[in-house]
Amino acid sequence: MEDKKLKLNYKNTFFIGLAFFAILMLWQVYNTYCPLILRELLNSSFGGDTNRLNYVIGIIMAMDNLVALIIMPLFGNLSDKTHTKIGKRMPYILIGMLASAIAFPLIAAFYIMNSLIGVVVLMGLVLIIMQGYRSPAVALMPDVTPKPLRSTANGIINLVGYIGAILAGALAMVFKVKTGETGGLTYLWPFIISSVFMLAAMIILSFKINEPKLLEETKEDIELGEKLSQSIEEIKVDKPLSKLDLRNLFIILIAVFFWFMSFNAIETFNSLFCSEILQNSGIHGTFTIILTVSSIASFMLLSGLAQKIGRKWTIILGLGLLILGIGLMTLITYILKENISNYVWAIYLLTVIIGIGWALVNINSYPMIVEMSNKNNIGKFTGYYYTASMIAQTATPILVGLIMSFNTAGLRLLYVYSFVTMIIALLIFLFVIEKRDYNRQKEKKSMLENLGDLD
Repeated sequence: MEDKKLKLNYKNTFFIGLAFFAILMLWQVYNTYCPLILRELLNSSFGGDTNRLNYVIGIIMAMDNLVALIIMPLFGNLSDKTHTKIGKRMPYILIGMLASAIAFPLIAAFYIMNSLIGVVVLMGLVLIIMQGYRSPAVALMPDVTPKPLRSTANGIINLVGYIGAILAGALAMVFKVKTGETGGLTYLWPFIISSVFMLAAMIILSFKINEPKLLEETKEDIELGEKLSQSIEEIKVDKPLSKLDLRNLFIILIAVFFWFMSFNAIETFNSLFCSEILQNSGIHGTFTIILTVSSIASFMLLSGLAQKIGRKWTIILGLGLLILGIGLMTLITYILKENISNYVWAIYLLTVIIGIGWALVNINSYPMIVEMSNKNNIGKFTGYYYTASMIAQTATPILVGLIMSFNTAGLRLLYVYSFVTMIIALLIFLFVIEKRDYNRQKEKKSMLENLGDLD
């Protein structure tokens, strides 16, 4: 009966999602154009076989993420301890969005000036700024949302965020460069447009979200949500995690690491894959839009699935769909080979499956982590989640880049790599014990004990 007292404020959750909207839009533009920019600048500077430069591109893309490994948990923990008139998360969010919007177009500006060093430095700077406010931005949702409602709220946050990814995909379709051509001013516009959208989102967010007021309004719901937590043991401010919850935390973080190893490989190199293997960089924009729309549809239609079958089994279903989609993509890449461009429709169909799977994993994994936090350390646990994901996003561009650079199959190995790492993620995640599974085990034990009492 207590569940009925908890109601999600959809409007506030939507506005909180604007920070994620800006992050995903910039991130998608970054992942689409930066590998292409780096390839051109590396070719002009060093020449040689383009395929041999994939590992260099991977290292450069990964170095930014390596710096973010320090920034994200630091700012997540720092925001837990911050107290200002506008809240503990909002100062980081607003300053971070403004700084990112100013710095982002400079990446393309340095590319136009043919400065490889300038591009690399600005790439690093932008990611440091964005990751600095990402943890506080993501932590704001669980700050004001009771634990049982966080999967639904996270679905809305992702829904808003993926609208940004759709816009980024549209930009990739409009501002595209064919193989052998240089980007020139074509690459500048997506960066400028993304920054304009970020500034607009920042302004709306600053007017619509009053963090201290929201915290006060949701105080009773948050306390009730603690009692309805899905953690194995009750979470208290002055009490460490139980051994079973701590075990679950480590298993989930390791699984998060591997599924981001898989998915980020595609994010990093798919624009190059479309450009070189499919001979059309514009396909990447369509791929992004289809992936995003299918994810959004899943957020809307399947956000309540976790309440019926549990977060664990919802994520397992999502991982299964990801393995199916990526696995079939691998077969298409190898079987069709030279004729692959004639079967783009099949790639788009599989992208829908991948999008649904990724949505199911995304909307439930972060809530599972912060389920084990208390009201005073949500930022820290948010940092744990993003540390695991950022370690993966640091390692995977280098690893898959090396694999593709020193193998004749080259970019065709991209989906093979993602397929294998996603299977590993699933195998690890199967060891998570959810509260409902734990309760079933206790019930079975109790029945056996009762039988013993009959003797």
